[in-house]
Amino acid sequence: MVTELQSDNGGIDQRSALVVFSGGQDSATCLAWALDRFDHVETLGFHYGQVHDIEMSVREGVREAIRNIRPEWKDRLGPDHVHDAGIIGEISQSELTGASETKLRTAGLPATFVPGRNLVFLTLAAALAYRRGAKHIVTGVCETDFSGYPDCRDDTIKAVQLAVNLGMESRFVVHTPLMWITKAQSWSLAEDLGGSALVSAINEKTHTCYTGDRSVLHDWGYGCGKCDACRLRATGWKSYVEGNR
Repeated sequence: MVTELQSDNGGIDQRSALVVFSGGQDSATCLAWALDRFDHVETLGFHYGQVHDIEMSVREGVREAIRNIRPEWKDRLGPDHVHDAGIIGEISQSELTGASETKLRTAGLPATFVPGRNLVFLTLAAALAYRRGAKHIVTGVCETDFSGYPDCRDDTIKAVQLAVNLGMESRFVVHTPLMWITKAQSWSLAEDLGGSALVSAINEKTHTCYTGDRSVLHDWGYGCGKCDACRLRATGWKSYVEGNR
């Protein structure tokens, strides 16, 4: 795991990508997607004050499992970067960061919504991509099956891409491979990219559950089975399995 500052790559590499990587199903699928398309891929994770640290602890195991699926992926996967974004949890409190403000619920947003999180993540990712010389930034946000988070919408991502490019005098391309597909289609995409090996790796290695429960391995992976993230993942898995019968 790489946490210290890296030396500059010296210029922009058109075939290099940085994946915002949480260790969950969506970012793992995006990592495989990026490894399938780019010559060099690095990952970036954040400590942002989340109430559980399980997603951070599984990240390296997910990376290792995915890199070993294809020989070319092993060669293409570069360093992992983990940075402190704890200010998000201090300012944008929600159930994911240990507190929930009533006004979030009255605004019709889920109690797990962390205001500004994806905006900050993408801005910091662009700053790291600038230093590392990466042209492409990949994130697993999704508008089709999203949990009601406005910072997962396509318009939001396009606006952030425009802002970071203007602010950094760059031409980053922000990719959202999952934006218009369902969770079931996300499982199918994983199968297309890495076959049953990738599906199994995502199923057994990743973590999506909001409560951090990793005590039970369900058909669709580990989790409490009750939170919104678990329900979305379980429903998507069921549809994916039924579609393959």
